[in-house]
Amino acid sequence: MEQRSLKILGENRTFFGKITNTLTKLLLPTKVGFNGMLISMKRNNVIKTYENYKQNTEKESLEKRYEESYTLYLEAIDKYIMDSIYTKVKNGAANEFEKEALTKYYTVTQLKENEYLEYKYRKQKYLLELDYENVLTSGKEKYLERYEEFYVEKMDTFYKGILKNYAIKLADKISSKYEKEETIYHKIFETLEEYITEILPIKIKIDHTEVHEKIVADYEEFSRFEAGKFDAKDEIEKNMVLLGISRNLFTHSLPLVAAEQCYIKLLKDTRNLIINSRNEVKEREAYELLIKLIEDYNMKLLSTKVYWDNPNLRELYKTFWKEYQNTKTQKEKEILFITYDLKLLKKSKKDYTQIKKFYIKKLTEYGVMRKLKSTCRTCSGGIKKKNTIESGV
Repeated sequence: MEQRSLKILGENRTFFGKITNTLTKLLLPTKVGFNGMLISMKRNNVIKTYENYKQNTEKESLEKRYEESYTLYLEAIDKYIMDSIYTKVKNGAANEFEKEALTKYYTVTQLKENEYLEYKYRKQKYLLELDYENVLTSGKEKYLERYEEFYVEKMDTFYKGILKNYAIKLADKISSKYEKEETIYHKIFETLEEYITEILPIKIKIDHTEVHEKIVADYEEFSRFEAGKFDAKDEIEKNMVLLGISRNLFTHSLPLVAAEQCYIKLLKDTRNLIINSRNEVKEREAYELLIKLIEDYNMKLLSTKVYWDNPNLRELYKTFWKEYQNTKTQKEKEILFITYDLKLLKKSKKDYTQIKKFYIKKLTEYGVMRKLKSTCRTCSGGIKKKNTIESGV
């Protein structure tokens, strides 16, 4: 099935071509109806075998029956796309939904050659999404509830597999040469957003667990970003919220090492945002976001970190954590955060001159650091002024 070409040919304008297209359009409703019945039968079967398997997961025979019925179900949906939707698009009889469905299908199949692991998950994910729309429009509430349990469990597997694949790519320096890290980060955030938008609401509806209650506040905050136009700051903030939610939902699929790399990327982007701000308002907004991001990074990720590659950084964080617990005001937090970040940047081999100047300026405004005028006497007895320096933390 996957070997068949999805290239849409131009419409045949000859007399016989027109007759053939007309006959094909007349026959399409029969083919669509037959495929729809076949999918419905396979779907009913997979739900039954899934429920039987869930009631007794120790029986291998039930698991095997469930897997077989699931395979046949996917094949039926795949056949529907190839036999019905593809033919309708080719003959100009498809509606916008069907055209979009075929485009997405083609996009997924293109992954097979170079990204087989991602293709394996995304192909199944897409086929189930396509049929889920049919179940939603059926209006059968009880049937929908039964299907959604199966649907959510499968979707969890697919999203975890996709995210784990991206996490491995981030760790693999050889893969990074072929696919830029920036692209991988984008895919991670895009996948997290897709899951939280499309799957999480269904999951919360059918399964109110303690984990879901932990993410309610973050989920409500994320809802702010579901509509409207957003700038670079909003995009960073949205991704920060997504990462926070992922620490509860995808602890193993997006492990701490990969999540830490994502946080570091967001910190870097926010620092650049401050440096490149065109006015004081934009600079202040970017700075406020940086403070939120540093707190999020340290509270939601570093506080759970057990193994540290660098013992010195571990000791630095332990000192930070003790000081954080003693902070009482927002000003004290800000001073602690930028002082801590300044120390980390000083240890880096990369050039952070501009943002370090910004931090020093902030600390000077807060009275933590102060400017000292440095002067010296020349041989002739005159006074020569040197550059102003800062003293403090």
